[in-house]
Amino acid sequence: MAGVTLAPGVTLFDLAHGRAPDEPASSKVRWGMLVDLNRCASDCDACVTACDRENGLPSEKTATSAQWIRKVELKDLRGATRSVPVMCQHCADPPCVDVCPTGASFKRADGIVLVDRHTCIGCRYCMMACPYKARSFVHEPVTGQRPEVPRGKGCVESCTLCVHRIDRGGIPACVEACEATGHEAILFGDLNDPHSEIAKRVATYPTTALRADLKLDPGVRYQGL
Repeated sequence: MAGVTLAPGVTLFDLAHGRAPDEPASSKVRWGMLVDLNRCASDCDACVTACDRENGLPSEKTATSAQWIRKVELKDLRGATRSVPVMCQHCADPPCVDVCPTGASFKRADGIVLVDRHTCIGCRYCMMACPYKARSFVHEPVTGQRPEVPRGKGCVESCTLCVHRIDRGGIPACVEACEATGHEAILFGDLNDPHSEIAKRVATYPTTALRADLKLDPGVRYQGL
């Protein structure tokens, strides 16, 4: 927490704060995440469990269950493997938005890519367009919904970066859970703010985007990949 001394013994602290309910998202901000694979343990799925719990997703997965973040094992040309958390990459140029016939898939001014379940018709064009296979179709009736995360059978959904938390000044549940394990492999912040920790890390260390060849400018970057 940063503070400014106004007078001896008088300090003004800048507390974390979110957007007011009637305040639109700002394009001055671009929310993103940096995943440091050197810190991500292959036997840890705390981010996955936290995402399921936060968003009311089933913890017992079937072949058709929705999953907003998953751990993927990648092998490089030397045969070394990496355990990689993969979620919606919140692309600056999201192909899921381009193909949506109803406008249900959209990108906020602050870079968060979302689905409006009230206008989603379940055509799944967005799922076919996403190169990261990061979206899920809800096949079964939904029970145990969280009031802040409405879901519905017949809709497509994906990681929202825990937008309900961000708008209150919080951080995504996966980031919080990763910090709690002590790994601190996932860093969240404003990529547009040169003074933010995530922007400094991206500027200082080599990072990469999944399928960088597609030039979609994802908001999720990886270190150590």
